[in-house]
Amino acid sequence: MVSGQPRLSAQTLKVLGAILSAPRDELSGAEIGRATNLASGTLYPILLRLEKVGWLESRWEAEDPRKLGRPRRRFYRATGLGIRSARAAFVELEPAFRRLT
Repeated sequence: MVSGQPRLSAQTLKVLGAILSAPRDELSGAEIGRATNLASGTLYPILLRLEKVGWLESRWEAEDPRKLGRPRRRFYRATGLGIRSARAAFVELEPAFRRLT
């Protein structure tokens, strides 16, 4: 894990917003995709970058996909660092959004 600040594009902010809506829950990539309306080619690189900087952690579900009758899911959850950093980023960006309204 390398700590740092990821690039906070509009898409990254959408992903962070979806994850922070339930910061202690795990969300599958598909759930995050539905919440953000981002295509997988955009979503998964963002999730990977957030995980690399330590803002997210992920795990594969333990259940056997053959028994489930579907592909295995990967679940994502915000870390303490991620929660603090994302909230700080939203606070820092809020004045810019207020000027737009």
